[in-house]
Amino acid sequence: MTTLNVQHADETDEMRSWSEIRSDFPTLDQTIQGEPLTYLDNAASSQMPEPVIERIDRYQRHEHSNVHRGVHTLSQTATDAYEGAREAVAEFIGAPTPKQCIFTRGATEAANLVAQSWGRANLESGDEILLTRMEHHSNIVPWQQIADETGAEIRVLPVTDDGELRLDQLEEMLTDRTKILGVVHVSNALGTINPVEEIVERAHARDVPVLVDGCQATPHLSVDVDAMDADFYAFSGHKMNGPTGIGVLYGKEAWLEEMPPYQGGGEMIRSVTFEETTYADLPNKFEAGTPAIMPAIGLGAAVEYLTSIGMDRIAEREAELLDYATELLEAEEGVRIFGRADDKASVLSFDLEDIHPHDIGTIVDTHGVAIRAGHHCTQPLMDRLEIPATARASFSYYNTREDADRLVEAIEHVREIF
Repeated sequence: MTTLNVQHADETDEMRSWSEIRSDFPTLDQTIQGEPLTYLDNAASSQMPEPVIERIDRYQRHEHSNVHRGVHTLSQTATDAYEGAREAVAEFIGAPTPKQCIFTRGATEAANLVAQSWGRANLESGDEILLTRMEHHSNIVPWQQIADETGAEIRVLPVTDDGELRLDQLEEMLTDRTKILGVVHVSNALGTINPVEEIVERAHARDVPVLVDGCQATPHLSVDVDAMDADFYAFSGHKMNGPTGIGVLYGKEAWLEEMPPYQGGGEMIRSVTFEETTYADLPNKFEAGTPAIMPAIGLGAAVEYLTSIGMDRIAEREAELLDYATELLEAEEGVRIFGRADDKASVLSFDLEDIHPHDIGTIVDTHGVAIRAGHHCTQPLMDRLEIPATARASFSYYNTREDADRLVEAIEHVREIF
């Protein structure tokens, strides 16, 4: 099985072992129903390490204040931490400037921002929005809403049985009516890593801007939005060792300058009268009201933590875990794995004979094994695969081979019950 193509990290005396890194995550050091926790639900939400927890605690205990405009020391300290987090995020994803990184409540709000702000200003009746069959609902529903409002139409790029995009059909689906393309970088349901650089290049050849959903990419891969040439790139903090309630929309500066604000209120203004309002510069124009200060600072700490390990090293580790777990599951009678892309991240979606995934998830939990069961907010993809749902084990770099062993032992218990 071919997985991620990454460079091997150099082993040095200073490099922390994976067991040392795992010890940074207090949530993993507990028992569930009398069994050691085996946490394999990282695609839904990853765990936070001590340095992130401690950074959040320090802000809450010693730095809490509203940001921007405050002249007192505490406000200035909080502002420095908040904007420092933006700088860390920008460097992490290769953004040319921090002002191109808009803090949102998550990738869902980021996609809605693009749909409502860019879409409302640029779409009209007869235009086409091109999405893919493997999109998360967060990159489908906002476009349906704006399509209903503007009269635009949605077209869908299909996927193969193995869970790869039908790129051979991309050229014919990019027409003169196509105004934007939305594509997921890494499928949350199948683990497929899409060749976004190629997709962006082909879309730009037709002057079509591209929104990339990067939720499942930023925790696992080195991401360079500038090299990728993405017009918009959205991701969430809680999937990459940060807190919930924070996400990022990266956008090309020209688009962000042109787009109207998504929400109105304090902070996003330059001046207000009852006759007219003028808007602030980027990024403030899209950050109305008091922002999620603590979550943003936590996200900044999370990207610094990931950087300290090294994204190439993380990708290599997760590829090894994926190969090992896949081999184990393939040897299990009755297990069917979904998602056989040549380039794949550490997601294993499967079913077991005629047993509903929810029953699988419930029973393996009695062994302390946490997995996700359902349609994973990808119902159109489930329809394409002709299944209602899957059980999904998703690995992070802090997982171990023993976690995969416990997953298989729990699955064997499921089979015994049924």
